[in-house]
Amino acid sequence: MPAENDELTLSNLKPAQKRRARKRVGRGMGSGKGRYSGRGIKGQKSRSGSHTMRPGFEGGQMPIYMRLPKQRGPYSKDAMPMGPHRTHTVPVNLRDLERVFDDGAEATLEAMVEKGLIKNTRTDVKVLGQGELTKKLAVTAHSFSASAREKIEQAGGTVKALRPPREAKKRRRKAAVEEPAEEPEAQVEPEAERQQEEQEESE
Repeated sequence: MPAENDELTLSNLKPAQKRRARKRVGRGMGSGKGRYSGRGIKGQKSRSGSHTMRPGFEGGQMPIYMRLPKQRGPYSKDAMPMGPHRTHTVPVNLRDLERVFDDGAEATLEAMVEKGLIKNTRTDVKVLGQGELTKKLAVTAHSFSASAREKIEQAGGTVKALRPPREAKKRRRKAAVEEPAEEPEAQVEPEAERQQEEQEESE
């Protein structure tokens, strides 16, 4: 850059930082990146499009996440909330509601955010029964534990659940083993029956 007193012209215009030379591959042996262009000789990574492999790919051999032992337990979608299908809820205990809300107040999700009990309303909130509640509150949340619901109603408050309670799945009983049906008696073909009668007459 020119000095502060010098006039800036096209003849003394310079970049603030030095330009880094672009790596040009395949431009002759003297360039240092000629012939194989830095990819070596043969193999998967020397081919075009070979650098688009998914994370964890090990060239076709058994990947590490399949070789390692797995933890016990159900990890299917039916076994909620476990494994990769885990559902997230933010717990709020009754002792927290007792501490921050006044008697007769409405404990809505927005009010809980203002009081600092939860960060935002994007995640489901579940009210748990930890602690005692002596104030009459109108509590609104996505779900409630049985003890929390009982304590809120005993204190004269009301409960409003934003999500319907989940029904417990009934286990299916195994169907009784059906006895095999009796096979019908083999019917004698009419031709075979006629031959049998002729044989008896001849005798």
